[in-house]
Amino acid sequence: MRSRGLLGIACVTAGVAASGWTWSTVFGCPFCSAPSLTMTEQLDQANAALLVKWVGGQPAKDQDGGFTEYEVVDIVSQPAGGKLAKGTKVKLVRYRAAKAGDLYMLLGTTAGAVIDWGSPIEVTEDSFTYVKNSPKPDLATKERLKYFLKFLEHPNPMVSTDAYGEFANAPYADIAAIATEYPREKLRTWLSDTQISPSRLGLYGLMLGLCGKDEDAIVLEKKIFEPTSEFRLGIDGIMGGYLLLTGEKGLALVEEKKLADKHVPFSETYSAMQALRFLWQYGEGKFEPERLRQSMRLLLDRPELADLVIADLARWKDWSVQERLMSIYGKDEYDIPSIKRAVVRYMLACSKDMKAAELDVTNATLHLADLEARDPKTVSDAKRFFFIK
Repeated sequence: MRSRGLLGIACVTAGVAASGWTWSTVFGCPFCSAPSLTMTEQLDQANAALLVKWVGGQPAKDQDGGFTEYEVVDIVSQPAGGKLAKGTKVKLVRYRAAKAGDLYMLLGTTAGAVIDWGSPIEVTEDSFTYVKNSPKPDLATKERLKYFLKFLEHPNPMVSTDAYGEFANAPYADIAAIATEYPREKLRTWLSDTQISPSRLGLYGLMLGLCGKDEDAIVLEKKIFEPTSEFRLGIDGIMGGYLLLTGEKGLALVEEKKLADKHVPFSETYSAMQALRFLWQYGEGKFEPERLRQSMRLLLDRPELADLVIADLARWKDWSVQERLMSIYGKDEYDIPSIKRAVVRYMLACSKDMKAAELDVTNATLHLADLEARDPKTVSDAKRFFFIK
């Protein structure tokens, strides 16, 4: 749909929303891009973990890949009965160029009595110490996060990236549970620092919203409403934190400047939509459900978002827009297959809602019959992948 392609990775959730009618719990931070396995997870999966230093080796020649030799500097773990000790030499197939004394971490899994070593991971003393001292995965997540909180903006990129990954993979409930631990002053600084990775701003905005005060809301508001035509990573999390902190007053401002204003860039409106979804799932009574539905309904005026909005309104059991949806079906900018399928599925969901008002169910059933008579192919296509969870 025209401008939606500009969003790239930000619309992964949108694709999910458009394809079906389920809305499962988000198991990681709602506004974070989770990386691959964190170092703690890799360490937990390994049977052996060593800090080694590069000694030398034999460069590759012809069909021979050569070898590299390392010396054990420290031992995190090894299999029961293992004979590794400081000063032990470890030889790995394939030559890897380095300088004498360069540090690496080796992670290995056992294959019988033999340790199968993975590729060496370049480390420094401080990054290795960070990994070695990191809490085990079996500790309660909220307690583990207190350790990683201290390293979010560590000068070593490996450390800071890994610490961020722990938050990105953590459930929202655990992120919220340690809000009193958050460094408010640092969060405000990080949100204003142009050198901070934009991918982290969503997390930092959410964290400030969880722990902040009135003066922090001003910082978030300034960030959200500064003039921009650029796609901004993390602005959805900043909006989410701002709305947690400001409540109804903040929502009215977001409605005015991000939802109702059709001149706002698509990415900004979509981010505000994501913030509404976050509040619906995690707001914990901060807003009445009907108040959030009211905000979401404003986005029906944006054809480029209509299919996603209709899906959300159905999940939120807002059956008040039936007549509106029938009036836009197949009209002008709404004459797009994804929107028409969304309308059909909305009516299907309402017709099968055992708790809906009888009049709503009756109207939805009649609208379905009308749509099937007018557009049988679309109705058939929409039913093929329709399911409710």
